[in-house]
This record gives sequence, C-alpha cells and structure tokens, in this order.
Amino acid sequence: MTTLQTGDPAPQFTAKDQDGNTHSLSDFKGKKLVMFFYPKADTPGCTAEACNLKDNYSELQKQGYEILGVSADPEKKQKKFQDKYELPYPLLADEDKSVVNAFGVWGPKKFMGKEYEGINRTTFIINEEGKIQEVITKVKTKDHAAQILD
Repeated sequence: MTTLQTGDPAPQFTAKDQDGNTHSLSDFKGKKLVMFFYPKADTPGCTAEACNLKDNYSELQKQGYEILGVSADPEKKQKKFQDKYELPYPLLADEDKSVVNAFGVWGPKKFMGKEYEGINRTTFIINEEGKIQEVITKVKTKDHAAQILD
C-alpha cells in the first residue's frame, strides 16, 4: 500500500506512453491530474475502470482534469488496450516500474487464495501545484469517475 497521503508532493516521474511519447509530472503543472494505476491492461476490472473514465471523460475534462493510466504493461500491450476500447487518454507503459514504485503501489496482493506481488489498484488526484489532493485505494471500477468527481 502507498504511504503517500493528501498534501504530499506527488513524486516526479517520466515515462513513455502507448505511442512512445514521454510524459512527466511537470507537463501537468497548473492542471489537475488523475493518475490511475491498474494491474493489467485488458483484464475485466481494468477494462471496466478505463471505460468508466472514458465514458465520463468530457465531464472530467470540463472540471479541469487530465488523465493518465499507468500499468507495468509494455507499450505494445497498452496500445492494443487503448485502441480496442478507444481510450482518449495516455496509458503509461511503466515496464521498469519506476512510476509504480515512486507512488508506492507495488506490493503483496491476493487473488483466488494465491498471494503474489503486483500493482494495487490506486488512483491519485494531483492538484495544480503538484500536490496530492486525494488518494483512492478502494476503487469502484464500474463507477470510478463518480469517486473522482465527488
């Protein structure tokens, strides 16, 4: 679980998206940023979450939010995921887990009785000054935009 809390400065990061474009925290200065970390592209929960954000994208943008999805999937897999569901925002391919580790979302998980290491689904809302405004650890994949817009 992440140790980052409301009021903490967001960790600096630089990573490539599904098209090989580089994104850094500094690109979003003066903007509100939603960074959602998800375990694996094109799996049921991650698809529900990504599509819920897509379906509410215009409202999120209207309220001044930019969106970045982050997983440890390679660029090619992120590109397929983005194309398949027509996701309108960048997906960072954090294969070396530098962003995942900076935000502290890598750790022990349980699925069907098995324990393993992976990305804990977490969303960070970062304000215009680069500070964490909110950390959402209990993500409702089918209604995630409502959690952000509340």
